[in-house]
Amino acid sequence: MLNEKIEFPEIIQGTIGYKFQNWATTYSCEPELYFEPTSVEEIRQILELAKQRNKRVKVVGCGHSPSDIACSDHYLIQLNKLNRILQVDRERKQVTAEAGMMLSDLNEELATLGLALSNIGAVSDVTLGGVIGTGTHNTGIQHGILATQVVTMTLMTAAGDTLECSDTVNREIFQAARLHLGSLGVVLNVTIQCVSAFKIHLQQFPKTLTEVLNDLDTHLQQSEYFRFFWFPHTDKVTVLYADHTDKPVKTSSSWLWNYAIGYYLLEFLLWISAFFPRLVPWINRFFYWLLYSAKVEQVKRSDKAFNFDCLFKQHVSDWAVPIKQTRTALEQLKDWLDNNPNVQAHFPVEVRFVRADDILLSPCYKQDSCYVNIIMYRPYGKEVPRETYWAIYEEIMKKNGGRPHWAKAHSYLRQDFEKIYPAFHKFCSIREELDPSGMFLNSYLEKTFF
Repeated sequence: MLNEKIEFPEIIQGTIGYKFQNWATTYSCEPELYFEPTSVEEIRQILELAKQRNKRVKVVGCGHSPSDIACSDHYLIQLNKLNRILQVDRERKQVTAEAGMMLSDLNEELATLGLALSNIGAVSDVTLGGVIGTGTHNTGIQHGILATQVVTMTLMTAAGDTLECSDTVNREIFQAARLHLGSLGVVLNVTIQCVSAFKIHLQQFPKTLTEVLNDLDTHLQQSEYFRFFWFPHTDKVTVLYADHTDKPVKTSSSWLWNYAIGYYLLEFLLWISAFFPRLVPWINRFFYWLLYSAKVEQVKRSDKAFNFDCLFKQHVSDWAVPIKQTRTALEQLKDWLDNNPNVQAHFPVEVRFVRADDILLSPCYKQDSCYVNIIMYRPYGKEVPRETYWAIYEEIMKKNGGRPHWAKAHSYLRQDFEKIYPAFHKFCSIREELDPSGMFLNSYLEKTFF
């Protein structure tokens, strides 16, 4: 019977017949049992039950990862009922929240406190525990991946023990847990460093890829949250500056109207182009002209400025190359696409910049990095051929010392990670110590660690 509740000894309730599907509807699973615990004690009981029955456990957030990293055929836990702010330290501007709290809710709570996160990703419909699990990032060479804002974390290990870690307590575990892949335990709560609430001045203006790459250092110094969109099969680029401001909130209604209309038209045109691939370069040029060729200025609350709407389903791959390889990697990708006009490459290629850190499995471990994010839309759910584009892109990223985003499409296995992550074996030893029986493994993690 679908979605039937099964009660176990004491207070555990598990559901059978539950189907998990990620946001992009590209991966799904049907766990043997699905749980929504309401307390730390219930989590402990679920782990004890899993141990008794020799089952694996996977904790899932909102399912925004475009990969099978959150899938499991055994037990699946969602922490959506553990979603409260637990403590606020106004003097230090630090907030402790349960791991199941969505960033969209946290952003609103922080706003009422006069606080904000210094940087967040393009999507806030993600959980606090999940967003640090795979290395979510935004842009700004002064800023690290989102997990660098984490001050302390509390985990529940496979043994049911609670473990606090920070820069001063269990420091090596902390270096691993801030990008945990769901493999170290269940994240219970997170203390995150905030800043005073602020607004962002957004500026959008056109350039060419050659111009941006020639002046890259200037752009990185000119804007705190600099990024750019490159339109494949062209040399056209939209530069986006984002910086703190005291100006009043201001949005461009005409641009927003064009944006809304344009993207619904885009889905229809991309569906047609799936049958006529040579249309894609023309579509890219048209939408550059429609939405991104004009100068636009807006002022928004910080989290609203960082977030972008994902209007329809997509495949995504995102690799971080050492920042010194930015020009080479992008020029190689552009040259290949220019020589292969029949290959479908949807816009935009999003290019962002992130500061180095000491998180063991961070793509930015010990190196300032440039993330090159490619995208293939799925108009009306239709799969568009991407295998050739994906393979060449990945080959170029590899040649330039790239490391793949953990939540997104890549083909790397353990032998590859051993070569590109100096601290990979250190992470593995910590994982094996905290979870010797492999309770928190799944097929994705088996390919990573074995």
